[in-house]
Amino acid sequence: MNLSYWEIKTWLTNVDFTVVGSGIVGLNCALQLKEKFPKAKILILEKGTLPQGASTKNAGFACFGSLSEILDDLNTHTQQEVISLIKKRVEGLQLLRNTLGDKTINYQQLGGYELFTKKDSSLFQECLAKKETINKLLKPIFGEAVFSLKDNSFRFNNIQEQYIFNQYEGQIDTGKMMDALLQKVLSKGVKILNNVSVNTFSEANNSVKIETNLFDFTTSKLLIATNGFASQLHIAEVKPARAQVLITKPIKNLHIKGTFHLDKGYYYFRNIDDRILFGGGRNLDFKTEETTVLAQTAIIQNQLETLLKTTILPNTSFEIEHRWSGIMGVGSQKKAIVKPLSNNVFCGVRLGGMGVAIGSLVGKELANLIPVQTEI
Repeated sequence: MNLSYWEIKTWLTNVDFTVVGSGIVGLNCALQLKEKFPKAKILILEKGTLPQGASTKNAGFACFGSLSEILDDLNTHTQQEVISLIKKRVEGLQLLRNTLGDKTINYQQLGGYELFTKKDSSLFQECLAKKETINKLLKPIFGEAVFSLKDNSFRFNNIQEQYIFNQYEGQIDTGKMMDALLQKVLSKGVKILNNVSVNTFSEANNSVKIETNLFDFTTSKLLIATNGFASQLHIAEVKPARAQVLITKPIKNLHIKGTFHLDKGYYYFRNIDDRILFGGGRNLDFKTEETTVLAQTAIIQNQLETLLKTTILPNTSFEIEHRWSGIMGVGSQKKAIVKPLSNNVFCGVRLGGMGVAIGSLVGKELANLIPVQTEI
């Protein structure tokens, strides 16, 4: 790229902190860095025209895990680890709401519902049997019972006659959230360069040389917040996981309100602007969905449409208006990776599909890896 003196001087000289990724984590990291180091020159590099991974593509669930997801996590994590995960999700959601304000992100606490298909009778019975145990486990966090039973008031088809209801679950407008975050970061004097991919980086004593698809430059500290794309920067503990989503055209007199989980959270849907937004199905083809390619597949899209017709909107005509996908970062554990990779390189990645819940907190923790006494 043929850069001018002015471009080099204004954007790429004396950079204190370079953040890779302008999603929820990267933007919150930049905000925290600016608060800690008001005089710092902070640059964010974003490979997409818009935040490329999942931050502008998620379903907007302000959630911390359905009952079956929590029970599933208890099979692979200790009880203390699961409690810690939920605490962080609750704390992260509160931080997001405090940072931007409920009105700005259109936060609505309409509650979350977990549905169980007729075939899922044994899972439903297990959840019923362990509901009070989990409520007791979570009482120190919430102060009262989280999960209760509700009848099938939305008239879904082919499911158990009752849902498990979570009174604390909410929903947000993802676009409004990310627009507000971007505006807030820019207002603090942080610079964002889009369509810039980091190819590689190398460390000297007190700096990091960054080579991008367009130019090379040097920064004092590098903070990686690319989540689903972390493996492209050689963070091996993170695997990409694609999530496919569709949305209907507006539906007259839509009576469905809230956030809904089906099949251990592998499917999820909600109301938004008189439409149904529906995503999931990664479990139909885990291997194919372990990709950073933003595309859709027939096997998953067909299943989403089938479930819309047979279960969610069985007596309502609808049309699909739009389809898209986002890339999450997952791994063998649900806990996010927030750590130094070397003296001057740090990462905050592997959000495990909980970016809305924990992204703000991971961004803050990533910024807090930089010691306060750092010279600026």
